[in-house]
Amino acid sequence: MNFFAALDRAVARNRSLVCVGLDPALAKLPGCVRSCDKAFFEFNRRIVDATRDLVCCYKPQSAFYAGENRDDELAMTIDYIHENAPGIPVILDVKRGDIGSTAEQYAREAFERYNADAVTVNPYMGFDAVKPFLEYTDKGVIVLCRTSNPNSGDLQNLISDGRPLYEHLALLVRDKWNGSGNAALVVGATYPDELKRLRELCPNMVFLVPGVGAQGGDVEKVVHNGCNAAGRGIIVNSSRGIIFAGKGDDFDLAAGRAAKELRDTINSFRKTL
Repeated sequence: MNFFAALDRAVARNRSLVCVGLDPALAKLPGCVRSCDKAFFEFNRRIVDATRDLVCCYKPQSAFYAGENRDDELAMTIDYIHENAPGIPVILDVKRGDIGSTAEQYAREAFERYNADAVTVNPYMGFDAVKPFLEYTDKGVIVLCRTSNPNSGDLQNLISDGRPLYEHLALLVRDKWNGSGNAALVVGATYPDELKRLRELCPNMVFLVPGVGAQGGDVEKVVHNGCNAAGRGIIVNSSRGIIFAGKGDDFDLAAGRAAKELRDTINSFRKTL
């Protein structure tokens, strides 16, 4: 089953557009897991167990693991999700962007080493940087477009031929890069007007929407501006707002409550479930 088919099934089964970002930081882990030999995996395992009926996917950010020399725990986490939350796809957030044989190896890393269902990519170097990922036609390739960070407009808002750069990119992905139908876009919750415009330009594409919760994105605007006609088409990511919702021994239960609250809030604004 390809990424988007699995995503659609998870959305329908759990009535959820929520993605949990599995971004553990050692200093923030509750004491009950911090001293474990595989602290990141133990933390993630409990988060997954508490949220797997509330989400449509998970998104571990690889830098949190690589920076602590815990790549093995990233692999263990993805394997655990596939085995214990079957049908919930995993987006590996790596934002790779290189060319030629290097890009091919990055694609192998994401899809063969880690067995991720989708990956985030940086398109700054053009189609050369994205093509090796797109060739895995059963996998999702989520292209950075209008990102949620405050300085994203330094480049993404530059005007060329009457359009901002992020619109040119969205059209490029829509019309030229998405030949196998396995591409999606990253569009930040912190820019709801741009989200609305990109939905107009790309009515049938899936958007990964970071920036709710800790970054302050407005959930109601995200749903109204980002959802497609069927009330779907967006993956609303929350990381810190869910995984660090609690600090005690019951941190997993707090994460479950936070995920449910976000899911239910999103659903309250959806026109079609």
